[in-house]
Amino acid sequence: MNQIELVKSESYKKRKYFIDALFKLIFRLAGLISAIFIILIFLFILEKGIRVFLPGYEYGQQNFFEFLTGLQWRQDIGLYGVGFIIVNTLVTSLGAILISFPLSVLSALFIVKIAPKKISEVMATVVELLASIPSVVYGVFASGIIVQMVQTLADTLGVRSWGGNSMLAVILLLAIMIYPTITMLSIAAIRAVPKELEHGSLALGASPTQTNFKVVLTSAKSGIFAGLILGLGRAFGEATAVSMVAGNKMFGPTTNLFDITRTLTSTMLAGLKETTGLDYDIRFSVGIVLMVIILVTNYVINRVKARIGQSVS
Repeated sequence: MNQIELVKSESYKKRKYFIDALFKLIFRLAGLISAIFIILIFLFILEKGIRVFLPGYEYGQQNFFEFLTGLQWRQDIGLYGVGFIIVNTLVTSLGAILISFPLSVLSALFIVKIAPKKISEVMATVVELLASIPSVVYGVFASGIIVQMVQTLADTLGVRSWGGNSMLAVILLLAIMIYPTITMLSIAAIRAVPKELEHGSLALGASPTQTNFKVVLTSAKSGIFAGLILGLGRAFGEATAVSMVAGNKMFGPTTNLFDITRTLTSTMLAGLKETTGLDYDIRFSVGIVLMVIILVTNYVINRVKARIGQSVS
């Protein structure tokens, strides 16, 4: 290598190092900015929501234990309890997950490993379109179609229903809404599984079905569980569409799927712009409870994922 080529090589290495360092800095800044925004949002909600339980609150200090365990939400008489709302939120969100999660994973497996290429491309495009539909459109669909389906089912079973607005309608709506989120991340996770693992499984005598379920899905579990976490987060956090079919019941909890219900997000949203004072501030307290529930459920899901990994290994 002559002197000119050596200089060019050194120059190329320096330029490559500079570009790598620059992009690392950009990614770190992006992560830092995102973390700062999350912290600021959390601190804002915490400051607004916690003060209603502190001495000296201008509209009257609230009892935190009664708020957390209360079975009535009556803003007309200043009675705020979220105990039953927490239960209703967990039931509707977990019910949606029980419906949507297996369908999403099986759909992703079909799209990536089983379906012909043309069908796979069409189905993947449909899933992407479903993910891009605004929440309010899902809400309109639910109030026009799902509610009627629930009402018809209730009439068939001879059960009373509030015009179809019910816990079952919320569960079905959320299941539809989180389906594309879980499916898209599951597709990405399954596509990332090395082909060598599949070939090795097939070479050892496993059938394609056994390979798909015992090797591919197991290897893709990290991405699949990430989709589960995001899907559950959307189910917990959805407000607009849920408010259109929930009914906002004032007491509970309820175990009747055909009864109206109330979730944490619908409680925060309903009448937020038309209220002031305690009724306004305590909705931020509901937001604190919602964030804690999301953190706890994410922790539980990650623990389950870790246990599955240990049992497989």
